[in-house]
Amino acid sequence: MSDSRPAMPPAPATGRKDAAYEQIRRLILDNVWPPGHQALEQEIALQLGVSRTPVREALIRLEQDGLLQIVPRHGIRVLPMSAQDMRELYEVLTALESLAAELLALQRPDRDTLAPLVQATDAMAQALEQDDLDSWARADEDFHARLVTLCGNRMLAEAVFSHWDRAHRARMFTLRLRPKPLESTREHRALIDCLLAGDSAGAGAVNRAHRQRASRELLSLFDRLRLQQL
Repeated sequence: MSDSRPAMPPAPATGRKDAAYEQIRRLILDNVWPPGHQALEQEIALQLGVSRTPVREALIRLEQDGLLQIVPRHGIRVLPMSAQDMRELYEVLTALESLAAELLALQRPDRDTLAPLVQATDAMAQALEQDDLDSWARADEDFHARLVTLCGNRMLAEAVFSHWDRAHRARMFTLRLRPKPLESTREHRALIDCLLAGDSAGAGAVNRAHRQRASRELLSLFDRLRLQQL
């Protein structure tokens, strides 16, 4: 029996361009395409299953975003992450997230309010037991996103999320290069205890120490990689 349903019209050009942009962007942010990755425009179009025109337009946007470089006649090259950029990024995130922790503690949240943080921390612990670093990274990212959302300061959350992509890329780039992240679960649970106790100063201090430790690990790794490339 023939299918009498009408054929779907082709996707609008704008839709194809935006879809290509999001797909390529995600490949870079998730470190599927690591720093230094090179590809020809035609290869990318074949991989995404679209024509070269939306790919070309998407690549121009991604170059403007600072994620890649278009090399004439040689396709694209994914740009590296600067150690200085990462240092500044973590300084900003440390300050904003620690303030979010302080603001949330002042609200004296109950266990129901903090359930998303507990669930994310439990998911991190379970992922480590199973040596599933990808699941650990998702749960860790969920914890920090929930923290800044729960604090109730919309502008603070918007400021944090404006840096989210770069923080995600750094996390995924270093995920399998760092030591197993055993300390994060303990530090998250200590933060939850401070929040439940309404200890604003303690919550800020615990989160600040947590972010500063992570920053030191990441920057030390960036320095080692740079020296290996000299």
